[in-house]
Amino acid sequence: MRDSNTSLHASSFKTAALENTCPLNLRGLPGWKRREHETARPVPPGNCTAVMEFVFLAFPTQPDLQTLLFMGISLVFTAAVTGNLLILVAIWEDARLHTPMYFFLECLSIIELGYAAAIFPQMLVNALEERKRISFGGCVAQMFFFLGLGSSDCFLLVAMAYDRYLAICLLLHYTLIMTRRLCLWLVAASLALGGLLSLQITVLIFRLPFYGFNGVNHFLCDVNQVLKLARTDTRSEEIAQFIASVLIVILPFLLICVSYVYIITTILRIRSAEGRRRAFHTCSSHLMVVLLQYGCLSLVYLHPKGSWSDELDRLISLGYTFGSPIFNPLIYSLRNKELKEAIAKVFRR
Repeated sequence: MRDSNTSLHASSFKTAALENTCPLNLRGLPGWKRREHETARPVPPGNCTAVMEFVFLAFPTQPDLQTLLFMGISLVFTAAVTGNLLILVAIWEDARLHTPMYFFLECLSIIELGYAAAIFPQMLVNALEERKRISFGGCVAQMFFFLGLGSSDCFLLVAMAYDRYLAICLLLHYTLIMTRRLCLWLVAASLALGGLLSLQITVLIFRLPFYGFNGVNHFLCDVNQVLKLARTDTRSEEIAQFIASVLIVILPFLLICVSYVYIITTILRIRSAEGRRRAFHTCSSHLMVVLLQYGCLSLVYLHPKGSWSDELDRLISLGYTFGSPIFNPLIYSLRNKELKEAIAKVFRR
């Protein structure tokens, strides 16, 4: 009896999201988008209403699975907040770590905390609610901060690569070039670029008409899934999103690659094996974070439309969303001896 009630609830939950599906002129739409709308259940035009909220369809409706999901998200959220706060406290209290490299790491942790705060609280609420929804304005805000902080993360990694380039390739001039003022400018530029690109993408998407069907096939307001709900041709917005993704992912990654070409060339010229090892060690954490960050983002936002299922797209997106706030502090804390010692001092107090 319980299984039949759960099944009935799940069916009615997804049917509710389809009740207001409105007819649409499909001429001029891309083939994949046309097929989506052709399979939607049509209703009389009089029932069309503007979308005031979105319903997340990816959340489970069975009570047991809801509890497990809530516990999983809680663990990830707690780990992300704890790990990044530990890094902030450890760097703040250890005078040895008051250097540009650790200043950028502090800023990275602050961005990760903001990123986690923009995503996980809403997911925790929806995990246990009967109706997994978010208001239209809440979806706009979530997408803006999700994209803005994620983009700033990418640009900040470029600043960190530049810092490593100066520290290894131009060591004698490092303190003269990498001043406190330049560090602040680099962080401000990263935040400004991330916020500007995020604002443009968010405005482009939410100026489109949304009415009728409001079911987002995801756990959050993901760009790709929300864009599919627009009741018009979205080719120009998809092109704009792709260009923004190139600016956020490809261009910074190329700049980091150029920095590491110079860094590796310089390291290989060091005669001492111990010197080469120490130089490589200072860059290894940053390089691992770069590969994880840009690898996941490329898979999520630069793959051809329709090349794989929504389920796989959602899985990769969740891997990045859950992994980024945890793995960044974990990688830096485990591979950095000075930071490990500073964190150990925090625990001893």
